[in-house]
Amino acid sequence: MVEDASFADGGEQPLRLQALDGDDLQVLSSLVQDAVFPMAEMQWQPAKRRFALLLNRFRWEDRERAESQSRKFERVQCLLVVDGVLKVASSGIDRGDKDMILSLMSVGFEAGEDGAGELTLTLAGDGALALDVEMLDISLQDVTRPYRAPSGHAPNHPE
Repeated sequence: MVEDASFADGGEQPLRLQALDGDDLQVLSSLVQDAVFPMAEMQWQPAKRRFALLLNRFRWEDRERAESQSRKFERVQCLLVVDGVLKVASSGIDRGDKDMILSLMSVGFEAGEDGAGELTLTLAGDGALALDVEMLDISLQDVTRPYRAPSGHAPNHPE
């Protein structure tokens, strides 16, 4: 019998993940929930069909350990890269305000024909980014060591 991996299996290692299907995307989306980034850290490279974000993500995989050891929560900088991007659109954000800080709430995918579809990055408030993609191909890679979350708290979403 094969057992699913758990957050504890990752230990203190940096994350390096790829999402190629809906199940993969659910995991990736849960890990980037509440990531924050300035508008200036968003890059669209049409010639390479690539869209990238440099995120400051909350380390959800470390939350239980931090709570049990009564230590500060952590964030880490990571790259979220989407390949095969044909078009990028946004709504509810001022793309001219490079100092605006955005908060990523979820990443979803609506499949179309032949694996193509629309990837939606839902932002806090009324913002969203919509990426028309040839296929679902997203990678997430931690690029710094973890640091103490400036707020000292885990993100909270009351129902």
